[in-house]
Amino acid sequence: MSQPTSQMYLTALPEFPLVEPGDDLATLIQASLTRGAIVLEDGDLLVVAQKVVSKAENRYAYLNHVTVGDRAKKLALEVDKDPRLVQLILDQSCGIVATRRGVLIVEHNLGYVHANAGIDQSNITSDECNPRVLLLPENPDLSADNLSSKLKSSTLSHLAIIINDSAGRAWRNGSAGFAIGTSGFVALKSMIGNRDLFGREMQVTEVAIADELAAAASFLMGQAGEAAPVILIRGANLTPSCDGSSAMIRARDQDLFR
Repeated sequence: MSQPTSQMYLTALPEFPLVEPGDDLATLIQASLTRGAIVLEDGDLLVVAQKVVSKAENRYAYLNHVTVGDRAKKLALEVDKDPRLVQLILDQSCGIVATRRGVLIVEHNLGYVHANAGIDQSNITSDECNPRVLLLPENPDLSADNLSSKLKSSTLSHLAIIINDSAGRAWRNGSAGFAIGTSGFVALKSMIGNRDLFGREMQVTEVAIADELAAAASFLMGQAGEAAPVILIRGANLTPSCDGSSAMIRARDQDLFR
């Protein structure tokens, strides 16, 4: 297991272009690294905003193409949202967690719990006559794996990737970054069995490594027009793993909110 790091560096990749469907993200990332005179090193981590991954994978949906069912129509009245958007949310989710006027919290088909199944309308171009929205990647772990594979070279054998999104949290105001896809490292670190400063054995503590790093990167990315969707983190001392991000999702029978 890697030792804790005493210092870590975060760098926003410079002059990253707007991403269009079909773009090769690895090529765009490499070009941005070159512009910034940055050479990737073993153990580096790239945190990539979900939005640019979804755009490259053409995860757009057009509201005028949505067939709205009775359930969505009824729910749309309760939460005061466009019935077409509500239908898309239902299509992308496997359960409703909570609702109130203006709010629809669901469990995404991939297991994440957040508002509107992660469907977003910000920072994308759209036709007023046929608005479009952006869905999450179909398989964020696979997207992360593909990026890592493309960016590795003969001199770079270990490159970690996080695909991050942002969401609100129970008990706290505001949104924070969290990992929806990972590649190349242990995303959830168990501290069970370790001892604290006073020799007390830890019984339940786990550290959400991927989420903590996703949140740090999200702070640099910003939430509006900052145009910094890829962050390099160096010095995180991550433990290599092929397990992906599934360990981050709490089982339903252990979740007090579902």
